[in-house]
Amino acid sequence: MTEKLLITLPAALERAALRTGYGFTFVKDDRTEEEHTWEALLLRAKSIAVALNERGMRNGDHVALILPEAGDFIPTFLGVIQGGGVPVPLYPPMGVGQLGGYLEHCKHIVGASRAKWLVTNRQIHAVIGKVRESAPDLREILGMNDLAGDPGLWRDPGLGLDDPAFIQFTSGSTSRPKGVVVTHGNLAENAHAVMRVGLNSNDEDRGVSWLPLFHDMGLIGFVIAPIIHRVPVSFMSPMTFLKRPATWLEVLSKHRGTITYGPNFSYAITAKRVRDRDIEGLDLSHVRVAGCGAEPIQADTLRAFADRFSRIGFTEKAFVPSYGMAEYTLAIAFSRGIPTDRVDQDRLWSDGEAVSVDEGGLEIVGCGGAFPDHGIRIVDVESREVLPDRRVGEIEVSGPSVMTGYYEQEGVTAQTINPEGWLKTGDLGYLVDGKVFICGRAKDVIIVNGKNYYPQDLEWAGSEVPGVRAGNVIAFPSFREGLGREAVVVVAETKQKDGREQLARDVKTEIAKQTGLTVDEVVVVDAGTIPKTSSGKLQRRRARALYEEQGLTKKEDEGALKIAGRLVESQLAHLKLGIFGKKK
Repeated sequence: MTEKLLITLPAALERAALRTGYGFTFVKDDRTEEEHTWEALLLRAKSIAVALNERGMRNGDHVALILPEAGDFIPTFLGVIQGGGVPVPLYPPMGVGQLGGYLEHCKHIVGASRAKWLVTNRQIHAVIGKVRESAPDLREILGMNDLAGDPGLWRDPGLGLDDPAFIQFTSGSTSRPKGVVVTHGNLAENAHAVMRVGLNSNDEDRGVSWLPLFHDMGLIGFVIAPIIHRVPVSFMSPMTFLKRPATWLEVLSKHRGTITYGPNFSYAITAKRVRDRDIEGLDLSHVRVAGCGAEPIQADTLRAFADRFSRIGFTEKAFVPSYGMAEYTLAIAFSRGIPTDRVDQDRLWSDGEAVSVDEGGLEIVGCGGAFPDHGIRIVDVESREVLPDRRVGEIEVSGPSVMTGYYEQEGVTAQTINPEGWLKTGDLGYLVDGKVFICGRAKDVIIVNGKNYYPQDLEWAGSEVPGVRAGNVIAFPSFREGLGREAVVVVAETKQKDGREQLARDVKTEIAKQTGLTVDEVVVVDAGTIPKTSSGKLQRRRARALYEEQGLTKKEDEGALKIAGRLVESQLAHLKLGIFGKKK
């Protein structure tokens, strides 16, 4: 096995600059490209570091970043670290109609992180000026033109592996975003696990990514880990991918990309939208890693993609189903191909046992086992006792990839990481011979008459009904007086103006048919009503709160949808959510 390369990110960038050839290539919407050598990236990062140091930035100071363009974000992120600072990435605003909520989100993170500087572009600066009102530590809001220093004046900040590298705020699908503190040691350890152990990267590899850089899969997986292990990457924007998924395949073919990643939805919409004429002359035979993670993985989705593009050289063995989370730096486990387990759904729901069956049942995609020096175990949600194979419980993980903690939240950190160093993921799953299979979120389980139901399965069934926007269905429990238990509510989006009462009945019928549960209420709403996080995840708790406040039937601003929909709402519009695959 390759020896671990445990160095800080500034040291890694210095090492990468010694290698000739291009480091990062930025593919623009008009297909033109900007190529940057590792050395050029280093010099730009040092220039930004010097400019920030001249404005007073010292080791450990926090700098918030709201930069939509990869060509601005990456050098600035690296520059903050080269100068000893700690970057705090934020997602950009996604539409005029969402500015109220975005400003609150922005104020929370800038204030909670105690950022002293915020770097953004002119357009965003014009709409977030009020963030300073609730961020007493914020000294200045800077633009890219303010960050041009003399790289010859750069001085090594002397960072160590235990120093914080950046703060990743969680997307807040179940609570207000919390700041995950990731150290240089965390990054080096997880980068080794990803690049060397999980993906067996080599000097011939080249990454291709359209993933947003304000989330861990895009940032760590395609910026930080490639720098540490000197793997060149071609970047395209998320908007480009969502407007025309064929561009992803074109860039992979042109740049002979060997490593790429995407959530389940990206494989689904690419297989659906790309036309035969779009792939004429393309070659994907060199793609040896097509990772899938960040949301529920559907075996049928991956099979459909492989079947659709086998004619241009893509093979099913390239798939790498993955499991990870920000609190674990990035990656927890990888598998290869499409390994699945078929289980008796009734036993899974009622008894918490994953009983294997030869036919029928539920098909669950396996995500592999723990990396060396890391651990995965399943514990009982209540007693915290370790469970044997095929018993469903909460997944706990350990090892050098575990975060330092949540920034300035010692109490929450202590509740999340036990004294032995095991991190509670909040995810339900089970092990088979050390390999993990994910079942859902522990806090999201719906209990009816003593039987457990996973909301993802109700949502999957509802998405099957014609007229319902696939992937835009959400299920949650809600208190109802006199019922003797919590009611089960399902909310489904549609573009239909008429026939909504019948559509609600059809959703209820389909859910009962597939799961055996008769839900108490189905609410049919307009497109864009269901709340989601910046990464496109359904917000069940927020949806429940809005439902109980009679605020869930209010449609989002149309202008916001047109913009936000390209990145967030579209992610789920073509996806059939559900941890499990279809019934067979």
